Amino acid sequence: MTPTALTVAGSDPSGGAGIQADLKTFSALGAYGTAVLTALTAQNTHGVTGVHPVPAGFVVQQLETLLDDVAVHATKLGMLGSAEVVRAVAGVLAQRRPGPVVCDPVMVATSGDRLIDDDAVAAVRTDLLPVADLITPNVPEAAALLDAAPAPDVAGLHAQARALLDLGPGAVLLKGGHLGGSESVDVLATAAGTVESRRPRVATTATHGTGCTLSSALAALAARADGPPDWAPLVETARTYLQRALTEGAALRIGSGHGPVHHFAGIWPA
Repeated sequence: MTPTALTVAGSDPSGGAGIQADLKTFSALGAYGTAVLTALTAQNTHGVTGVHPVPAGFVVQQLETLLDDVAVHATKLGMLGSAEVVRAVAGVLAQRRPGPVVCDPVMVATSGDRLIDDDAVAAVRTDLLPVADLITPNVPEAAALLDAAPAPDVAGLHAQARALLDLGPGAVLLKGGHLGGSESVDVLATAAGTVESRRPRVATTATHGTGCTLSSALAALAARADGPPDWAPLVETARTYLQRALTEGAALRIGSGHGPVHHFAGIWPA
């Protein structure tokens, strides 16, 4: 059976983030991509100028209609937008279980634009995290979910990753890109403990959609896994894919702000 991944997220007209980034990543990593839209956005490489949400009832209709017909082997959640949509999606996932669920709790765009309100943050914390097999917050998102100050260093990443694990997800990948330094350090927390994943920091402005790309890479790899995913090696594979996409993103020359990573680096002709 063809490995099939689902993204439940918003649309990005510039193609670097959201469902567009997710579907490109699924394709690059050998998974057939399906998508349920939660919002239309007006955005480019400089930022978001507007969000048009999809009503929760229609999000559910998209999900249930798809799952009635298509076997989904892993699901990635991105921008859900409102508390109503968060709770509706969590309800469907609890009933239907479309493969391992990778939740990127999208709250702030790379440009700094806020994409989710306080009620939705609370709904993610109470309703969504317990049905997620892996969550992939960055430093500000982890702080919002924990109602705490952002982690100041790698030791703080370990502590906050363990604290997030206590909220109910199966595993936590806390991304440390906001900490700065010569290395980008992520911390994976599971029931077995915490481990670090390190990569050299890439000096580039082509960073649009990095979070979407990493979480959708993990979903694609989970869809292709034989049995329940072992997150530690999948994180390394996904980060290697993202590292190349970041390194070669500037060569695309898309837009005049924070351009996208190159989802097809090594696949497209040089």
